[in-house]
Amino acid sequence: GSMNEGLVSARLGLVGIPNAAEDAMIARDLMLAELTGGRLHLQHVSTRMGVAMIRDAKARGVSVTAEGTPHHFTLTDEACEEYRTEAKVNPPLRRPEDRAAVIEGIGDGTLDVIATDHAPHHYDEKEQAFEDAPFGLVGLETALGLVVTQLVEKKVLTLAQMVERMSCAPARAFSLPGGTLRRGSIADVTVFDPEREWTVDRNRFLSKSRNTPFHGMTLRGASILTIVDGHVRWRRDDA
Repeated sequence: GSMNEGLVSARLGLVGIPNAAEDAMIARDLMLAELTGGRLHLQHVSTRMGVAMIRDAKARGVSVTAEGTPHHFTLTDEACEEYRTEAKVNPPLRRPEDRAAVIEGIGDGTLDVIATDHAPHHYDEKEQAFEDAPFGLVGLETALGLVVTQLVEKKVLTLAQMVERMSCAPARAFSLPGGTLRRGSIADVTVFDPEREWTVDRNRFLSKSRNTPFHGMTLRGASILTIVDGHVRWRRDDA
């Protein structure tokens, strides 16, 4: 399949990917993690049942962490109308009820991490027929604005919880030394203005790729300064 199975895929005449394809794998992996006592991380969760199963597994004490992405809590499969390959991602954008479940899961901590699922592709690759175009979108340059606009502004997360989901929790999940401002830790820091409004313009992306479904969208929350290993690597021109 190449997009979510549903009314939109039927209307477009495209082979769909059912929720069950993802749900079955989540159920299997949760069962194995519970059986073995192993540690499990689930990427890019996109279905209502998937979020519910992870929530239940955590309540039973299963050692599992999981992710949600900005595109899965912002868009639905209607973004694929007119065969828009910029919205072709894997797992696919799903129904409104699935989007709502991802938002709820991030809000209550079932989904510990917000991940960009950054997948740049050349313009020519995305200009193919929908079935042939690769999955993926540019996620890095819109992630912060989408989280602030869709989750912080709508009171799903506080700013502190946003930082937790995007920085602290990912570091803990993978036992990485970053994700903290404690003295002696790695100085990888993003300074941002949560009030700043901006319009997504793919032609101004610093990434070499432009494959975004968010072109023209007005967002709130913008990066001002990026520090990597203690060195300023990027500063917003109009800061």
